[in-house]
Amino acid sequence: MRVKTPYGQECRYYYQDYVRGRSTRECRLIGRNPASERWEPSLCRDCPVPSILRDNACPHMALEGRVVRGFLGLTRRVQVYAVCALTATEVHEPRAGCGQCQQHRPGATIFTAQEQ
Repeated sequence: MRVKTPYGQECRYYYQDYVRGRSTRECRLIGRNPASERWEPSLCRDCPVPSILRDNACPHMALEGRVVRGFLGLTRRVQVYAVCALTATEVHEPRAGCGQCQQHRPGATIFTAQEQ
């Protein structure tokens, strides 16, 4: 189930619970990383994760996120690291993917530059 962040984007890692007086909001991607700084809902505004999930639905891409300090330690932002679990390579542009998963998909037609 995907929940909308406080800034209106759908993200499968964002969780909120307001049942019976509880007020719980958390990022489960950041929460899995003990090396991260503390997460707060305002970080969702500029978080790259919702756009990565929207633009690349590859089931083999694994994301890791953490909160890092920016310039002079005054700002904080979410930094994302992505790995393709199928090819075991780092994904430098998570929105585009590793570029190799299409070759491993059954029934996929791959065109080379000569065929186009």
